[in-house]
Amino acid sequence: MESNVTNGTNGTNGINGSNGANRTKGKNGVSSHSKPLRIAQVAPLYERVPPKLYGGTERVVSNITEELVRRGHEVTLFASGDSQTAARLVPGCPQSLRLSGRPDMGTFLQLPMLSDVYEQASNFDLIHSHIDYWSFPLARLVPVPSVATMHGRLDIPELKPVYFRYRDMPLVSISNAQRAPLPFMNWVATVYHGVSRDRLKFSPGPGKYLAFLGRISPEKRPDITIDVAKKAGIPLKLAAKVDVVDRDYFESVIKPKLCPPDVELIGEIGDAEKNEFLGNALALMFTIDWPEPFGMAMIEAMACGTPVITRPCGSIPEVIKPGVSGFVEEGVDALVEAAKKVESISRAGCRKEFEDRFTIEVMVDQYERVYRELIEQKRSETIRKSTASSLELSNQSCGPQAYTGQSDA
Repeated sequence: MESNVTNGTNGTNGINGSNGANRTKGKNGVSSHSKPLRIAQVAPLYERVPPKLYGGTERVVSNITEELVRRGHEVTLFASGDSQTAARLVPGCPQSLRLSGRPDMGTFLQLPMLSDVYEQASNFDLIHSHIDYWSFPLARLVPVPSVATMHGRLDIPELKPVYFRYRDMPLVSISNAQRAPLPFMNWVATVYHGVSRDRLKFSPGPGKYLAFLGRISPEKRPDITIDVAKKAGIPLKLAAKVDVVDRDYFESVIKPKLCPPDVELIGEIGDAEKNEFLGNALALMFTIDWPEPFGMAMIEAMACGTPVITRPCGSIPEVIKPGVSGFVEEGVDALVEAAKKVESISRAGCRKEFEDRFTIEVMVDQYERVYRELIEQKRSETIRKSTASSLELSNQSCGPQAYTGQSDA
Protein backbone atom coordinates (compact mmCIF):
# COMPACT_ATOMS: atom_id res chain seq x y z
CA MET A 1 0.00 0.00 0.00
CA GLU A 2 1.63 3.21 -1.15
CA SER A 3 -0.40 6.29 -0.31
CA ASN A 4 0.11 9.47 -2.27
CA VAL A 5 0.49 11.23 1.05
CA THR A 6 3.06 13.96 0.60
CA ASN A 7 3.23 17.69 0.89
CA GLY A 8 6.01 17.87 -1.64
CA THR A 9 7.17 20.42 -4.14
CA ASN A 10 4.48 19.45 -6.63
CA GLY A 11 1.92 21.13 -4.41
CA THR A 12 -0.01 17.93 -3.74
CA ASN A 13 -1.34 17.54 -0.20
CA GLY A 14 -2.87 14.22 0.67
CA ILE A 15 -4.26 11.20 -1.13
CA ASN A 16 -5.25 11.74 -4.75
CA GLY A 17 -4.26 15.38 -4.52
CA SER A 18 -6.88 16.35 -1.94
CA ASN A 19 -5.94 19.05 0.52
CA GLY A 20 -6.38 17.55 3.97
CA ALA A 21 -6.52 20.96 5.58
CA ASN A 22 -9.94 21.51 3.98
CA ARG A 23 -11.60 18.55 5.65
CA THR A 24 -14.59 19.27 7.87
CA LYS A 25 -13.89 18.85 11.56
CA GLY A 26 -16.56 17.84 14.05
CA LYS A 27 -16.66 17.99 17.85
CA ASN A 28 -13.21 18.28 19.47
CA GLY A 29 -11.70 18.70 16.01
CA VAL A 30 -12.24 15.10 14.88
CA SER A 31 -13.21 14.69 11.24
CA SER A 32 -16.98 14.63 11.12
CA HIS A 33 -17.07 11.50 8.95
CA SER A 34 -14.79 9.35 11.14
CA LYS A 35 -14.61 8.10 14.71
CA PRO A 36 -11.74 8.82 17.14
CA LEU A 37 -8.88 6.35 17.11
CA ARG A 38 -6.90 4.75 19.95
CA ILE A 39 -3.27 5.42 19.03
CA ALA A 40 0.02 4.55 20.70
CA GLN A 41 2.94 6.90 20.00
CA VAL A 42 6.36 5.41 20.81
CA ALA A 43 9.18 7.96 21.25
CA PRO A 44 12.94 7.68 21.77
CA LEU A 45 14.10 8.03 25.36
CA TYR A 46 17.11 10.28 24.65
CA GLU A 47 15.16 13.53 25.03
CA ARG A 48 11.89 14.33 26.74
CA VAL A 49 8.77 14.98 24.61
CA PRO A 50 8.88 17.84 23.74
CA PRO A 51 12.65 18.34 24.11
CA LYS A 52 14.04 20.96 26.46
CA LEU A 53 16.80 21.83 24.00
CA TYR A 54 17.96 19.85 20.97
CA GLY A 55 15.78 16.97 19.77
CA GLY A 56 14.10 17.03 16.36
CA THR A 57 12.50 13.58 16.57
CA GLU A 58 11.02 14.21 20.01
CA ARG A 59 9.68 17.58 18.81
CA VAL A 60 7.91 15.85 15.91
CA VAL A 61 6.46 13.18 18.22
CA SER A 62 5.14 15.93 20.49
CA ASN A 63 3.61 17.83 17.58
CA ILE A 64 1.84 14.71 16.29
CA THR A 65 0.67 13.63 19.75
CA GLU A 66 -0.74 16.97 20.88
CA GLU A 67 -2.55 17.59 17.59
CA LEU A 68 -4.10 14.11 17.66
CA VAL A 69 -5.32 14.75 21.21
CA ARG A 70 -6.69 18.13 20.15
CA ARG A 71 -8.64 16.38 17.41
CA GLY A 72 -10.25 14.07 19.95
CA HIS A 73 -8.23 10.90 19.48
CA GLU A 74 -7.30 8.72 22.46
CA VAL A 75 -3.50 8.83 22.48
CA THR A 76 -1.04 7.01 24.72
CA LEU A 77 2.53 8.31 24.64
CA PHE A 78 5.38 5.97 25.54
CA ALA A 79 8.32 8.27 26.32
CA SER A 80 10.58 9.47 29.13
CA GLY A 81 8.83 10.22 32.43
CA ASP A 82 9.65 13.93 32.34
CA SER A 83 7.73 14.39 29.08
CA GLN A 84 4.90 16.90 29.00
CA THR A 85 1.76 15.92 27.13
CA ALA A 86 -2.02 16.05 27.09
CA ALA A 87 -2.01 12.35 26.16
CA ARG A 88 -1.78 9.47 28.63
CA LEU A 89 1.93 9.13 29.45
CA VAL A 90 3.54 5.72 30.03
CA PRO A 91 7.18 6.32 31.10
CA GLY A 92 9.91 4.21 29.56
CA CYS A 93 12.38 5.69 32.08
CA PRO A 94 12.06 8.38 34.78
CA GLN A 95 14.00 11.10 32.93
CA SER A 96 15.25 11.71 29.41
CA LEU A 97 18.65 10.10 29.00
CA ARG A 98 20.91 12.67 27.31
CA LEU A 99 20.47 15.52 29.76
CA SER A 100 20.64 13.12 32.70
CA GLY A 101 24.02 11.86 31.48
CA ARG A 102 22.96 8.37 30.34
CA PRO A 103 22.59 8.54 26.54
CA ASP A 104 24.18 5.09 26.09
CA MET A 105 21.22 3.45 27.91
CA GLY A 106 18.71 4.28 25.20
CA THR A 107 18.89 1.05 23.21
CA PHE A 108 18.59 -1.05 26.38
CA LEU A 109 15.68 0.78 27.99
CA GLN A 110 13.72 0.85 24.73
CA LEU A 111 13.30 -2.93 24.91
CA PRO A 112 11.15 -3.09 28.08
CA MET A 113 9.24 -0.04 26.83
CA LEU A 114 8.44 -1.88 23.60
CA SER A 115 7.32 -4.88 25.64
CA ASP A 116 4.92 -2.59 27.49
CA VAL A 117 3.59 -1.28 24.18
CA TYR A 118 2.96 -4.61 22.50
CA GLU A 119 1.74 -6.47 25.59
CA GLN A 120 -1.20 -4.05 25.63
CA ALA A 121 -1.58 -3.85 21.85
CA SER A 122 -5.26 -4.83 22.08
CA ASN A 123 -5.90 -1.44 23.74
CA PHE A 124 -4.96 0.36 20.51
CA ASP A 125 -6.26 0.66 16.98
CA LEU A 126 -2.74 1.42 15.74
CA ILE A 127 0.82 1.67 17.07
CA HIS A 128 3.07 4.40 15.66
CA SER A 129 6.77 3.92 16.39
CA HIS A 130 9.50 6.56 16.08
CA ILE A 131 12.45 4.40 17.19
CA ASP A 132 13.69 3.02 13.89
CA TYR A 133 13.80 -0.78 13.46
CA TRP A 134 13.38 -1.69 17.13
CA SER A 135 9.64 -2.24 16.86
CA PHE A 136 9.76 -4.40 13.71
CA PRO A 137 9.94 -7.93 15.26
CA LEU A 138 7.18 -7.25 17.82
CA ALA A 139 4.88 -5.66 15.25
CA ARG A 140 4.57 -9.03 13.51
CA LEU A 141 3.31 -10.77 16.64
CA VAL A 142 0.09 -8.82 17.22
CA PRO A 143 -3.05 -8.33 15.07
CA VAL A 144 -3.00 -4.55 15.63
CA PRO A 145 -1.40 -2.62 12.74
CA SER A 146 1.90 -0.81 13.32
CA VAL A 147 3.65 1.88 11.33
CA ALA A 148 7.12 3.33 11.85
CA THR A 149 8.33 6.77 10.84
CA MET A 150 12.01 6.64 9.94
CA HIS A 151 13.75 9.73 11.31
CA GLY A 152 17.41 9.03 10.52
CA ARG A 153 19.74 8.22 7.66
CA LEU A 154 19.14 4.89 5.92
CA ASP A 155 22.29 4.55 3.82
CA ILE A 156 24.31 2.41 6.27
CA PRO A 157 25.22 -0.82 4.40
CA GLU A 158 25.64 -2.92 7.55
CA LEU A 159 21.97 -2.38 8.47
CA LYS A 160 20.49 -3.38 5.11
CA PRO A 161 20.06 -7.07 6.12
CA VAL A 162 18.06 -5.98 9.17
CA TYR A 163 15.70 -3.87 7.09
CA PHE A 164 15.42 -6.56 4.40
CA ARG A 165 14.41 -9.14 7.02
CA TYR A 166 11.42 -6.93 7.96
CA ARG A 167 10.68 -5.48 4.53
CA ASP A 168 6.93 -5.94 4.93
CA MET A 169 6.79 -3.46 7.85
CA PRO A 170 4.74 -0.34 6.90
CA LEU A 171 7.07 2.66 6.93
CA VAL A 172 6.73 6.42 6.56
CA SER A 173 9.66 8.41 5.18
CA ILE A 174 10.18 12.07 6.05
CA SER A 175 11.45 12.84 2.54
CA ASN A 176 11.52 10.95 -0.73
CA ALA A 177 15.30 11.18 -0.76
CA GLN A 178 15.52 9.43 2.62
CA ARG A 179 13.95 6.22 1.35
CA ALA A 180 16.17 5.89 -1.75
CA PRO A 181 18.76 3.50 -0.17
CA LEU A 182 15.99 1.02 0.80
CA PRO A 183 13.65 0.75 -2.22
CA PHE A 184 12.57 -2.77 -1.21
CA MET A 185 10.84 -1.58 1.98
CA ASN A 186 7.08 -1.21 2.36
CA TRP A 187 6.92 2.57 2.07
CA VAL A 188 3.31 3.62 2.64
CA ALA A 189 3.82 7.41 2.58
CA THR A 190 6.19 10.35 2.70
CA VAL A 191 5.07 12.89 5.30
CA TYR A 192 7.12 16.03 5.82
CA HIS A 193 7.54 17.39 9.35
CA GLY A 194 5.37 20.23 10.59
CA VAL A 195 5.67 22.79 13.38
CA SER A 196 3.14 25.01 15.13
CA ARG A 197 1.98 28.19 13.43
CA ASP A 198 2.01 29.91 16.82
CA ARG A 199 5.25 28.60 18.37
CA LEU A 200 7.46 30.57 15.98
CA LYS A 201 6.24 34.03 15.00
CA PHE A 202 6.87 35.82 11.74
CA SER A 203 9.63 38.45 11.83
CA PRO A 204 9.59 41.01 9.01
CA GLY A 205 13.30 41.68 9.38
CA PRO A 206 15.67 42.81 8.16
CA GLY A 207 18.03 40.29 9.70
CA LYS A 208 21.33 41.24 11.29
CA TYR A 209 23.48 38.10 11.05
CA LEU A 210 23.76 34.62 9.60
CA ALA A 211 22.54 31.84 11.89
CA PHE A 212 23.60 28.22 12.38
CA LEU A 213 21.30 26.02 14.48
CA GLY A 214 21.66 22.41 15.62
CA ARG A 215 24.78 20.28 16.16
CA ILE A 216 28.48 20.92 15.76
CA SER A 217 29.43 17.80 13.78
CA PRO A 218 31.35 16.89 10.62
CA GLU A 219 28.23 16.05 8.63
CA LYS A 220 26.60 19.39 9.48
CA ARG A 221 29.71 21.24 8.25
CA PRO A 222 29.65 24.37 10.41
CA ASP A 223 33.19 24.95 9.13
CA ILE A 224 31.72 25.74 5.70
CA THR A 225 29.23 28.12 7.30
CA ILE A 226 32.08 29.95 9.08
CA ASP A 227 34.12 30.22 5.88
CA VAL A 228 31.10 31.62 4.01
CA ALA A 229 30.32 34.19 6.70
CA LYS A 230 33.92 35.41 6.83
CA LYS A 231 34.21 35.74 3.05
CA ALA A 232 30.83 37.49 2.83
CA GLY A 233 31.73 39.85 5.68
CA ILE A 234 28.52 39.05 7.59
CA PRO A 235 28.45 38.26 11.35
CA LEU A 236 27.65 34.66 12.30
CA LYS A 237 26.04 33.21 15.42
CA LEU A 238 26.14 29.45 16.02
CA ALA A 239 23.48 28.10 18.40
CA ALA A 240 24.53 24.48 18.66
CA LYS A 241 25.41 21.64 20.97
CA VAL A 242 28.63 19.60 20.88
CA ASP A 243 28.13 15.90 21.58
CA VAL A 244 30.92 13.85 23.12
CA VAL A 245 31.48 12.00 19.86
CA ASP A 246 32.04 15.33 18.07
CA ARG A 247 34.32 16.93 20.66
CA ASP A 248 37.52 16.26 18.70
CA TYR A 249 36.04 17.81 15.56
CA PHE A 250 35.02 20.89 17.54
CA GLU A 251 38.39 21.32 19.20
CA SER A 252 40.49 20.77 16.07
CA VAL A 253 38.34 22.31 13.31
CA ILE A 254 35.72 24.70 14.70
CA LYS A 255 37.22 26.26 17.82
CA PRO A 256 40.21 27.78 15.97
CA LYS A 257 37.80 29.48 13.54
CA LEU A 258 35.76 31.23 16.26
CA CYS A 259 36.40 34.94 16.59
CA PRO A 260 33.66 36.73 18.58
CA PRO A 261 31.75 38.85 17.90
CA ASP A 262 32.13 38.19 14.15
CA VAL A 263 31.90 34.40 14.56
CA GLU A 264 30.29 33.56 17.89
CA LEU A 265 29.25 30.24 19.44
CA ILE A 266 26.34 30.91 21.80
CA GLY A 267 25.67 27.27 22.70
CA GLU A 268 22.58 25.09 22.68
CA ILE A 269 19.23 26.90 22.83
CA GLY A 270 15.65 25.83 23.51
CA ASP A 271 12.30 26.79 22.03
CA ALA A 272 12.02 29.96 24.10
CA GLU A 273 15.13 31.40 22.43
CA LYS A 274 14.58 30.11 18.89
CA ASN A 275 12.07 32.74 17.80
CA GLU A 276 14.41 35.63 18.59
CA PHE A 277 17.49 33.82 17.29
CA LEU A 278 15.97 32.81 13.95
CA GLY A 279 13.70 35.84 13.56
CA ASN A 280 16.59 38.29 13.87
CA ALA A 281 18.77 36.37 11.40
CA LEU A 282 19.43 37.42 7.84
CA ALA A 283 19.42 33.74 6.83
CA LEU A 284 19.80 30.27 8.30
CA MET A 285 22.99 28.57 7.09
CA PHE A 286 22.36 24.85 6.55
CA THR A 287 25.63 23.81 4.92
CA ILE A 288 25.29 20.06 5.41
CA ASP A 289 27.47 17.38 3.80
CA TRP A 290 25.39 14.26 4.33
CA PRO A 291 22.08 12.77 3.07
CA GLU A 292 19.87 14.90 5.34
CA PRO A 293 16.59 13.02 5.94
CA PHE A 294 14.61 16.25 6.45
CA GLY A 295 16.08 19.20 8.36
CA MET A 296 13.74 20.57 11.02
CA ALA A 297 15.75 23.77 11.45
CA MET A 298 14.92 24.80 7.89
CA ILE A 299 11.16 24.92 8.42
CA GLU A 300 11.62 26.58 11.81
CA ALA A 301 13.53 29.34 10.05
CA MET A 302 10.87 29.60 7.34
CA ALA A 303 8.20 29.93 10.04
CA CYS A 304 10.03 33.07 11.22
CA GLY A 305 10.24 34.36 7.65
CA THR A 306 13.98 33.67 7.55
CA PRO A 307 15.31 32.23 4.26
CA VAL A 308 17.66 29.25 4.18
CA ILE A 309 21.03 29.03 2.44
CA THR A 310 21.92 25.39 1.95
CA ARG A 311 23.60 22.72 -0.17
CA PRO A 312 21.92 20.12 -2.46
CA CYS A 313 22.13 17.09 -0.15
CA GLY A 314 19.40 14.61 0.75
CA SER A 315 16.00 16.22 1.30
CA ILE A 316 17.08 19.78 0.47
CA PRO A 317 15.61 19.98 -3.07
CA GLU A 318 12.26 18.82 -1.67
CA VAL A 319 12.14 21.31 1.19
CA ILE A 320 13.69 24.50 -0.20
CA LYS A 321 12.38 26.28 -3.30
CA PRO A 322 15.24 28.44 -4.70
CA GLY A 323 14.32 32.09 -4.81
CA VAL A 324 11.23 31.48 -2.66
CA SER A 325 12.43 30.06 0.66
CA GLY A 326 16.18 30.28 0.14
CA PHE A 327 19.09 29.37 -2.10
CA VAL A 328 20.63 25.97 -2.82
CA GLU A 329 24.30 26.12 -3.84
CA GLU A 330 27.26 23.74 -3.79
CA GLY A 331 30.62 25.50 -3.28
CA VAL A 332 31.78 28.18 -0.87
CA ASP A 333 31.96 30.96 -3.46
CA ALA A 334 28.40 30.29 -4.64
CA LEU A 335 27.21 30.21 -1.03
CA VAL A 336 28.93 33.55 -0.41
CA GLU A 337 27.07 35.09 -3.35
CA ALA A 338 23.81 33.64 -2.01
CA ALA A 339 24.46 35.25 1.38
CA LYS A 340 25.09 38.62 -0.25
CA LYS A 341 21.78 38.56 -2.16
CA VAL A 342 19.58 36.76 0.38
CA GLU A 343 17.72 39.97 1.28
CA SER A 344 16.11 39.77 -2.17
CA ILE A 345 13.95 36.90 -0.89
CA SER A 346 10.58 37.91 0.54
CA ARG A 347 10.36 37.04 4.22
CA ALA A 348 6.56 37.04 3.92
CA GLY A 349 6.95 34.56 1.05
CA CYS A 350 9.05 32.30 3.30
CA ARG A 351 6.34 32.35 5.96
CA LYS A 352 3.66 31.55 3.36
CA GLU A 353 5.70 28.60 2.10
CA PHE A 354 5.85 27.32 5.67
CA GLU A 355 2.10 27.77 6.22
CA ASP A 356 1.24 26.02 2.96
CA ARG A 357 3.47 22.98 3.45
CA PHE A 358 5.00 22.55 6.90
CA THR A 359 2.44 23.17 9.66
CA ILE A 360 1.34 20.63 12.24
CA GLU A 361 -2.14 20.57 10.71
CA VAL A 362 -0.84 19.57 7.28
CA MET A 363 1.38 16.88 8.80
CA VAL A 364 -1.29 15.32 11.03
CA ASP A 365 -3.93 15.38 8.29
CA GLN A 366 -1.62 13.07 6.39
CA TYR A 367 -0.80 10.82 9.33
CA GLU A 368 -4.51 10.40 10.06
CA ARG A 369 -5.04 9.13 6.52
CA VAL A 370 -2.12 6.72 6.84
CA TYR A 371 -3.57 5.40 10.12
CA ARG A 372 -7.04 4.85 8.70
CA GLU A 373 -5.73 3.17 5.56
CA LEU A 374 -3.61 0.75 7.58
CA ILE A 375 -6.47 -0.01 9.98
CA GLU A 376 -8.83 -0.66 7.06
CA GLN A 377 -6.22 -2.79 5.31
CA LYS A 378 -5.76 -4.91 8.44
CA ARG A 379 -9.54 -5.23 8.87
CA SER A 380 -9.93 -6.39 5.27
CA GLU A 381 -7.12 -8.93 5.68
CA THR A 382 -8.77 -10.30 8.82
CA ILE A 383 -12.11 -10.66 7.04
CA ARG A 384 -10.49 -12.41 4.07
CA LYS A 385 -8.65 -14.85 6.32
CA SER A 386 -11.81 -15.53 8.34
CA THR A 387 -13.86 -16.10 5.19
CA ALA A 388 -11.22 -18.42 3.73
CA SER A 389 -11.06 -20.39 6.99
CA SER A 390 -14.86 -20.73 7.12
CA LEU A 391 -14.97 -21.95 3.52
CA GLU A 392 -12.30 -24.52 4.24
CA LEU A 393 -14.21 -25.85 7.25
CA SER A 394 -17.41 -25.91 5.23
CA ASN A 395 -15.77 -27.88 2.42
CA GLN A 396 -14.40 -30.38 4.90
CA SER A 397 -17.79 -30.95 6.51
CA CYS A 398 -19.49 -31.35 3.11
CA GLY A 399 -16.90 -33.75 1.68
CA PRO A 400 -17.26 -37.53 1.10
CA GLN A 401 -18.45 -39.49 4.14
CA ALA A 402 -15.89 -41.63 5.81
CA TYR A 403 -16.15 -45.37 5.11
CA THR A 404 -17.90 -47.15 8.02
CA GLY A 405 -17.78 -50.71 6.72
CA GLN A 406 -21.63 -50.89 6.47
CA SER A 407 -23.56 -51.27 3.25
CA ASP A 408 -26.56 -49.14 2.31
CA ALA A 409 -28.32 -52.28 1.22
